[in-house]
Amino acid sequence: MIKTKFTILSIFFLTVGYSQHTELETTAKFQEIFNYINAVYVDEFDGAKITDAAIVAMLKELDPHTYYIPAKEVDDANQQINGSFVGVGIQFRIIDDTLTVINTIEGGPSEKVGILAGDKIINIDSELVAGTGLLNSGVRERLLGDKGSKVTLEVQRRNNKKLVPFEVIRDKIPVHSVVSHYMATEETGYIKLTSFSRTTTEEMMNAIIELKSQGMKNLILDLQGNGGGLLFVAKYLADEFLDDDKLIVYSKGRIQPRNEYIADDLDLRHRPFNKSGKGNFEKGKLIVLINEQSASASEIVAGAVQDWDRALIVGRRSFGKGLVQRPYDLSDGSQVRITIARYYTPSGRFIQKPYDDGADAYRETYLKRFEHGEYMHQDSIKFPDSLTYKTMKLERDVFGGGGIMPDYFVPLDTTEFSTLYSSLSRKGILNTFSFAYVDKHRAEINAAYPTFEEFEANFEPDEALMKEFWKYAKDEGDIEFNAEEFETSKKLILTLIKARIASDNWDNSKYYPIYNKNENEIYIKALELIEGNTIKKLGLDY
Repeated sequence: MIKTKFTILSIFFLTVGYSQHTELETTAKFQEIFNYINAVYVDEFDGAKITDAAIVAMLKELDPHTYYIPAKEVDDANQQINGSFVGVGIQFRIIDDTLTVINTIEGGPSEKVGILAGDKIINIDSELVAGTGLLNSGVRERLLGDKGSKVTLEVQRRNNKKLVPFEVIRDKIPVHSVVSHYMATEETGYIKLTSFSRTTTEEMMNAIIELKSQGMKNLILDLQGNGGGLLFVAKYLADEFLDDDKLIVYSKGRIQPRNEYIADDLDLRHRPFNKSGKGNFEKGKLIVLINEQSASASEIVAGAVQDWDRALIVGRRSFGKGLVQRPYDLSDGSQVRITIARYYTPSGRFIQKPYDDGADAYRETYLKRFEHGEYMHQDSIKFPDSLTYKTMKLERDVFGGGGIMPDYFVPLDTTEFSTLYSSLSRKGILNTFSFAYVDKHRAEINAAYPTFEEFEANFEPDEALMKEFWKYAKDEGDIEFNAEEFETSKKLILTLIKARIASDNWDNSKYYPIYNKNENEIYIKALELIEGNTIKKLGLDY
């Protein structure tokens, strides 16, 4: 297996034009060293393990985005990209060493047989899994499988003394990248996109069409925290907003020739649900939200609409990933993803941040930017003149190198942070309490608030709820109530409790309407800008 894996890598090197002499020397040297270890090393050793370590070390010398995925992790790594997996269709959390159903996936196998939120899974195929130290990886091993295969779940349900058995037939489960969409005002829609998968374009199209039917004239596209995904999906998404054969992005590399991607001139085989090739929101006010965790495909979309003066970018400087990877499958089921090209925005910006100091320093950029004050003060961000570019229509200044700089900077608000809030957040108390509360009070909540809209408008955490919350925080997290610190973080804590209760009682999408209007400072600024005359005054194309 070891020799085969390196043979596959050798073929790859030859394919992309690597020197045959050097490649043969490298392969021979590794095999020679491995043979010596195998012949004389003092202890027994795991050959596959040290081979994987050698591959990881080799790739680390290239760039931070060229990396190796062991065979057992490939399926998990591909789930978000593929937009689906085969399983039983539950969202779960391990609470008190027990696998607990947070929600069932709408239309999925578990919902169809009657499994409910709050059910505790005690046995899987007659194997006891409660109280055994089960980890998330163990859950996936037992619940994922082949489409059409069966798994028996025995659950403990509130107020039932006996375990309730369910036979679930595994099926394809969608992993949604559009996790929330709703009308923020009478004319402004909001879409939260968390990744770029094979299903993203269709999800976005459906969300836009639905919001248009509700009167949407303006759109806020939220890419905060979106780490990217498939490059071609970013191109199709940008094409939803750009017209007239506009350049979206181009890429080039040592072996890869310049490759341009043009709006309204894309392969319609990837858009069977939109035969016209025209975008679904080429007209209307558009704002794109980004922050320091928006990367890769998110930056392609943000860069394209900014360069063409199609949208305002609001938030904080994005991550800065301008490299294109291609996956190569190895013979043992593992995979290597290799950077093959750089991509550039329409104005010619290369937004990759430097990685000369190595992968570890590269990943610490978040902390360095925070320590430097960048998240709080726009003046802390300096771009050399050589990285200044002009937008395509209005010739506004935009910047390359180290991410997409927003048109409107929104500082990180730390005024509500406290040691108390940090402890609650770090120990997961806000999440686990909300689910425990819903599990206990679900009937009362639904009786008082038959719809989410009624809940959003009228529910506020009362004294009885907060008494229950602080007792839970003490019992589960050993966190003592502190009146002064609570006063500092009160609005944030109450908002998160309400948003999480909504999420657990209805579905995850209901978290965002509550959190956004109360705590998402980037969203609040965007709504102010898009509802006003800012975009018109700037002369942006809408």
